[in-house]
Amino acid sequence: MDPRNNPYVPGAGTPPPELAGRHEVLERAEIALTRVQRGKPSKSLIVVGLRGVGKTVLLVRFQRQAEALGYQATLIEAHEGKKLPELLVPALRRILLGLSIAAAAGDKGRRALRVLRSFMGSVKISWNDLELGIEPLAGTADSHDLEQDLADLFVAVGEAAAERGTAVALCIDEMQYLSEAEFSALIMATHKVSQLQLPLIVVGAGLPQIVGLAGQSKSYAERLFDYPRVGALSDADARQALTQPAAVMGVHFEPDALAQLVAVTRGYPYFLQQWGYEVWNVAATPLITRSDVDLATQHAIAALDESFFRVRFDRCTPSEKRYMRALADLGEGPKRSGDVADRLGVKVTSIGPARAKLITKGMIYSPQHGETAFTVPLFDDYMRRAMPGEDWKR
Repeated sequence: MDPRNNPYVPGAGTPPPELAGRHEVLERAEIALTRVQRGKPSKSLIVVGLRGVGKTVLLVRFQRQAEALGYQATLIEAHEGKKLPELLVPALRRILLGLSIAAAAGDKGRRALRVLRSFMGSVKISWNDLELGIEPLAGTADSHDLEQDLADLFVAVGEAAAERGTAVALCIDEMQYLSEAEFSALIMATHKVSQLQLPLIVVGAGLPQIVGLAGQSKSYAERLFDYPRVGALSDADARQALTQPAAVMGVHFEPDALAQLVAVTRGYPYFLQQWGYEVWNVAATPLITRSDVDLATQHAIAALDESFFRVRFDRCTPSEKRYMRALADLGEGPKRSGDVADRLGVKVTSIGPARAKLITKGMIYSPQHGETAFTVPLFDDYMRRAMPGEDWKR
């Protein structure tokens, strides 16, 4: 069929044509946003899940929900190369300017800009446009204690938003890359604005280890955040994600073809889009068959190996790759650290550094104490393709 009409959209963070199976978490976000806007207490949300389940897509939808309600909303992506203050300052600057504070600021608006300038000095961030003509507010957000200073900044931004009769939503993706100190400061700042019932909310997304990080950071983190888990879609939702966009174009699936697509993708949204895209392109008629799916599977695996899997594999050192290959050799699902060490023929204490670095890189996580699993679905299959045979042991 004509690839120019292909409705499927493979790619990280790309909104699918049919967002199936996520209505409950979207409703929870809508409720939280509405309550905060009305000055009522509400837990913030941090969506938790593996790679490829659509966390970023949900955050983009949260941002749109907030903007539709009249929020000033921004989407921030955390990563290994930047600290939390470096990510927040440009975003908060845009928000404050979006409130037209620079042109017609009220008292709270002018104060928020000065607090932002103080915060920048405290965390040693330079931003020329803000430095010109803006004096810091002495004694506020300038203690060089991130917990205290970020709380001061959030309060000032929340007060400025309230003065303008609006609200602020900070959507933070890849939260597992925040350090424990940064996450603790974020929790403290969120706690402060919640206590004061200011119209500012933090919604986020991260890999499963974010729940453990939250617990380590502050004991009351669970009172501030809900952690809705998202995973593979149910059989019915996976079928809907495939059939609904095709049906709009007059394309349908043979029952056996549809069942095979759901099985081979295991219901993961990223893979559903990849396989849907490939099967559309290889199908010769508007009725997609099992043979079309078999051919599309070859194309989909090749595309994933070249991009989705390979980009993560290439970030790892040889010792980290051997660790992942040993983990893959044990089969799908969580495995004991001791079993990984046995597969490598080493003591369990010797693999600790590689395991810790892989967790930091977001390649693996610990579902329970002493267990390890991949954060990327189907990555065990990829590792066996990327490092075949037994040479990897040496």
